Amino acid sequence: MFSFFIYNIKAFRKALVGDQRMGIFEFIYYLGYSAKKYYSLRNQKHLPFKVISIGNITTGGTGKTPAAIALAEEAKKRGFNPCILTRGYKGRAKGPCFVSRGDGPLLDEKDAGDEPFMMANRLRGIPIVKGADRYEAGMFAIEQLTSDSSHLTAKMVFILDDGFQHWRLFRDKDILLIDAEDPFDNRRLLPVGLLREPLKEIKRANIIVITNTDNIRQEAINSLIEEIRPYNGRALIFPAEHRPLRFEGHLGETMPLKWAEGKNFFAFCGIGNPDSFQKTLSSTGCKIAGIKTYRDHYKYKQRDIDDILKEAQKSNADWIVTSEKDMTRLKELNMPENLIAITIRFSVDERFYEQALK
Repeated sequence: MFSFFIYNIKAFRKALVGDQRMGIFEFIYYLGYSAKKYYSLRNQKHLPFKVISIGNITTGGTGKTPAAIALAEEAKKRGFNPCILTRGYKGRAKGPCFVSRGDGPLLDEKDAGDEPFMMANRLRGIPIVKGADRYEAGMFAIEQLTSDSSHLTAKMVFILDDGFQHWRLFRDKDILLIDAEDPFDNRRLLPVGLLREPLKEIKRANIIVITNTDNIRQEAINSLIEEIRPYNGRALIFPAEHRPLRFEGHLGETMPLKWAEGKNFFAFCGIGNPDSFQKTLSSTGCKIAGIKTYRDHYKYKQRDIDDILKEAQKSNADWIVTSEKDMTRLKELNMPENLIAITIRFSVDERFYEQALK
């Protein structure tokens, strides 16, 4: 206990956000954060296979799920046997369990959480395991997949979804995602700002990906890199985009991007970065007649859909569009026939995958 207080006092002296010392609420958060980190690192465990973590240093949408999907798909293409470990935020299922064994969801959205459920729908041949303790989840995956020899090879690799602050599990590589549109909010810790950790913790990243660079001027990206470099001078930095892929109806039909040109859409979403969603939607050439936003991971009720339909009708919209993640939360509701989702893909230089899977 004494060693923790010594550690915490030293850390607090160095914990500056910008040029200001922490306020009282930040300090309370920082004490809890420091205690969790200290005890997690002291009891850190190793899985018998390589672990690659994808995470961020802020709350909100930096595009972790599309990045995890893309990395898992690329790992599979390169001959690895990836398995995604996820906490399944807001999912009701407790303890280590399969969201998917690689052939579609085994849990619904409420039990799995919206992001794991979305990954299970998108990924084939890639197991997804949910568990608050990712070491336990990893060992559960190894034990359960023993009968499938294709997964138990020297090329098995675990992808730790949203794992930058999950210190209980050792990782071989830390990939840190930073949003180009709003990288660090006001550069203050929770609850005053959106930072989960002080900016100095950027130093832990092996690879840094600046996401949502679509329509961001190169000068702004260069300025962000200049801000990052004093915290981490060794990590490779890659810009990435979240590009629209296609539209999908809630009954399974698909439409190409060109289909949207000139059509009137009413949009809604409950994700971490609604501005990015709106910009991605606009890039397809559609007309956005109106947009309604909700908090991230919002649990929709039928009255929400009814209200959205009324607003869409008032704005003379032909179609109602949402994000792929939002669509997973609507499955049990009565949805209008003209409701569709836009799907996106994580687009990054090939060298990113080479370094991540090196």
